[in-house]
Amino acid sequence: MLKFSTSRVLVIGLGLIGGSLARALKQRHLVDEVVGYDLNRAECELGLSLGVIDRIGEDLGTEVSKAGLVLLAVPVKVMEAVLAEIKPWLSANTLVTDVGSTKGNLVMAARSLFGELPPGFVPGHPIAGAEKSGVGASDVDLFVRRKVILTPLPESAPEATLAIARMWQAVGAEVLQMDVSRHDEVLAATSHLPHLLAFSLVDTLAHEAENTDIFRYAAGGFRDFTRIAASDPSMWHDICFANRDQLLAQIDRFSAGVSRLRDAVDRGDSQALLGIFTRARSAREHFSRILARSAYSPQGKLRPARFLVRPNTKIAGSIAVSGDRSISHRAIILAALADGITDIEGFLDGEDSLATLQAFRDLGVVIEGPHQGRVRVYGVGLNGLQPPVGPIYLGSSGTSMRLLCGVLAGQPFATELCGDDQLNAESMRSLVQPLRALGAQIETAEAECAPLKITPASLQSPPASLSVASAQVKSALLLAGLYTDGRLCIEEEGLSRDHTERMLGRFGCELQQQGDHLCIESGQRLSGTQLRIPGDLSLAAFFMVATTITPGAELTLEHIGINPTRMGLVTILKQMGADIELHDAHDECGEPVADISVRYAPLQGVVIPDELSRLALDECPALLVAAACAEGETRLTLPDDDTLLSNTRLKLMCSALQQLGIALTLNNNELRVRGGDLGSGMLDCGGDPRVAMALTMVAQRASGSLDIAGCESVDAFCPEFADLARRIGIALFKEED
Repeated sequence: MLKFSTSRVLVIGLGLIGGSLARALKQRHLVDEVVGYDLNRAECELGLSLGVIDRIGEDLGTEVSKAGLVLLAVPVKVMEAVLAEIKPWLSANTLVTDVGSTKGNLVMAARSLFGELPPGFVPGHPIAGAEKSGVGASDVDLFVRRKVILTPLPESAPEATLAIARMWQAVGAEVLQMDVSRHDEVLAATSHLPHLLAFSLVDTLAHEAENTDIFRYAAGGFRDFTRIAASDPSMWHDICFANRDQLLAQIDRFSAGVSRLRDAVDRGDSQALLGIFTRARSAREHFSRILARSAYSPQGKLRPARFLVRPNTKIAGSIAVSGDRSISHRAIILAALADGITDIEGFLDGEDSLATLQAFRDLGVVIEGPHQGRVRVYGVGLNGLQPPVGPIYLGSSGTSMRLLCGVLAGQPFATELCGDDQLNAESMRSLVQPLRALGAQIETAEAECAPLKITPASLQSPPASLSVASAQVKSALLLAGLYTDGRLCIEEEGLSRDHTERMLGRFGCELQQQGDHLCIESGQRLSGTQLRIPGDLSLAAFFMVATTITPGAELTLEHIGINPTRMGLVTILKQMGADIELHDAHDECGEPVADISVRYAPLQGVVIPDELSRLALDECPALLVAAACAEGETRLTLPDDDTLLSNTRLKLMCSALQQLGIALTLNNNELRVRGGDLGSGMLDCGGDPRVAMALTMVAQRASGSLDIAGCESVDAFCPEFADLARRIGIALFKEED
């Protein structure tokens, strides 16, 4: 078995990249010796004086024979000559890698020289650089949090690839692997083409002497775009020839895009221009999020936060809460699939609903906003979606993933849905199995988790049966039903939210309810419309409970959705004695809405009826606050074993209430809570925004202040929660690290 070592490193070419790696290896004490070799003797001597290298290599052959790793940090046009020079001195145990930005030419030259490539040869490319060059500009931290692409070949020993990867990781880089041809294609698009565009623009403007006067008026955008035109002309001359075919292909693609843009300007086509600009901005932002795995909303860029809440404050006033989360998702989806323009008011500007909005931008839909809850969607029709440029990243939004999967299962192009670590660890079995029964081609990771890779398929319409009531899975099937070969009928066990059915009707799609079966005919045309999304009842529930448990409190919640499938908590609170009244109830855009007035009232513990048990579980944080402040015992029972103990949110709430002195028992399928006096102190919501909001409300009855850690996710979930709480009188203070 071959053994590879990086203890003695020879860097051939002491420029910025070679010098920076040498400096990082030496100053971090990662190797025994770093030797520098460069035809420019002055660079070698400067590198030695700066402590970049341990010594200067005098004879190349001798140094290669001693080295464990040889790094080729020379221009691409001389790579072949350097390989030919070092070939006689390489052993089977020598590691050889490079830093060039083209790989196809290097591999072709190596195959021509070696015939059979050595096992230690692993081409590489650090995606790093700076405006300055030479060993004097070398930076020990140049590769920290930068990507390095390795392109191992069939002949490359896995041990060699691992050794080189670990070297790059040791200097702070993130190491990726890629096929040689794919590397050159990607770099042609993302690096080589932008450099050529910058060179061309500056050359065009400077072509005539009088045009050079333009440059004195150049603003930041021009300077940023053309900065790379100051790069080494000789190097980029060589790269153009080294990656000729891939670069020409990208130039042709870009030229076609510019031609479309010119035509839109010439025709005065406002929508086409807006579409190009909106898609470009969205794609640019989306690529950044995928690379950083960061958030969609500004509030989603989380910093550790805690809530400090004082008890016994007076609650009063009238507020309108954020738009309904479930309806916001569905509004974007159906508006995108409709023909014509849809204007939406009350859209929830939260992390997960923004993930759905961004996904449809990635699929070619022009969307303006959101701005103060207003969104305009230029629908493309059922068959107008376009292939995304890459995987669709959905953050932590399971709702987005489930609903989108139903839409994408019927598209004529392949897509991939992925999320953050938390979402990618969540099983999608209950979603993909019924979709596969329709003929959907969905490939999952282990344990039926994301990423979900969806390939084109002809969807059938056999009877679909859902063993567990799930609004999201039902909705995914209904959306897929728009693309099946006929009439799809869905049988669901139990009651679940019906927002999708109501909104389909709003867009002109007819559904039929036949006993326990809900049926949809495929191919129905959706028409753009006007939507006003009601306030989120699940969010309003926290303020309702806070008012109910606070003596003397009185609050009105305006324009709240009162969908019957969402009213379980309100029904239970009324059974406990809550003073809750609905005013001005009416239907709006297919959804029932009303103003809700709440007054303080003493609560009594109850046995929650079986038919409300699952609905109650959906709102368990708010319900547990009411139960903790009620007289006597509240009991919730579910028919299925293990359902309660597997509910992380429920367990977080129970743990926090027990810390405050509440007696409760949690078994497989039963929860008992006995109301009592609440203590005070430090709590942790476990990063769950609903738990954080519930504990904020329970502070109204605490004996002293509550210090709640882990509240950073609240801003992404409901950006205005803290402001709303303060507006009605809750003494909430937010601390961020």
